[in-house]
Amino acid sequence: MNESTYKLNFPPENAIRVPYAEMQKFVAAVAKASGLVEDRAELIAELLTGNDLRGVFSHGTRQIERYARNIRSGTVNPDPKVDVLREGPTSVVMDGDGGLGYFPMYEGTKLAIEKAKQLGVAVLQTRNHGHIGAAGIYSRMPLKHDMAAFVTAGSLLDLQPGQPVYTPAIGSPVSISAPTGDEPPIVVDFAPVYDLRISPQWPNLADWIPGTIYRCIGLGMIAQSWGGIMAGNPATGGRSIKRRFSAGQCGFAFIFQVSLFIDPAEYKKEMDLLVAKLRELAPLDGFKSASYAGGIEGEREREFRAIGIPVGPDHRSDLETAGHEFGIDVPWD
Repeated sequence: MNESTYKLNFPPENAIRVPYAEMQKFVAAVAKASGLVEDRAELIAELLTGNDLRGVFSHGTRQIERYARNIRSGTVNPDPKVDVLREGPTSVVMDGDGGLGYFPMYEGTKLAIEKAKQLGVAVLQTRNHGHIGAAGIYSRMPLKHDMAAFVTAGSLLDLQPGQPVYTPAIGSPVSISAPTGDEPPIVVDFAPVYDLRISPQWPNLADWIPGTIYRCIGLGMIAQSWGGIMAGNPATGGRSIKRRFSAGQCGFAFIFQVSLFIDPAEYKKEMDLLVAKLRELAPLDGFKSASYAGGIEGEREREFRAIGIPVGPDHRSDLETAGHEFGIDVPWD
């Protein structure tokens, strides 16, 4: 395992800077060339570039190479009819029709936010689609409405005897958010077991911190339970909801108003004070200052918007491959 792998989503070395608007334009062009209609191509470009701006490079624009190839090959539905399967006063279930999971998750999160505005809470379930991308995309959406969120996703499993105990939880994303006032909001966005497995110390962790490993496995199992089995995916492979496309992922979001418990203005004032106090604490070894999940990404976004997204060699290679395959010039020489 090389250093770049376990330093996932750290700003890359030997990077060039690419203006975010040019990056977004490039990704939209590749998405359209692969077969996505214009409005969805523009949305996927906005969301992927938004991840790059926050330094979430693993789930940013480099993903367009894989998505575009799968769309062109027919593995992913290029024109999904995203629809509401079931709806209640505080709940909505979306069908992704075999397309990318971004579309039902994005539309469903918007619907859930509107429901939460009316009744304080809302739950979203999505099914029959591909990758939803970074769960943090959707946990951030309610923040501007003074709402917090828990977002996760599950995938179609095919467990076999003898596989490692962490297998069901490897790819399970979890994102939890909390709004603030003037400070960047708290956004925890990670894949619990995956983040441990990319550590160069992974072989030793079972001896050093077995409890932490099992807690991370537990978070991954919640992701598979709430974001998979509860959405209709079976506990074992072979019986997905639809098999026409590669549509084994499901999503889940729980959204609620802060005002159910406290005046939002008072809450945001206290949250900003908490962040200010946190910044006065001693940082982790190897870091110049103390920060928090969401704060680091907020600082990166301000920087990258101003001077461009840092694009490392592997990232450039992925985008150059996509540009070559779909006849789109990359936004650098």
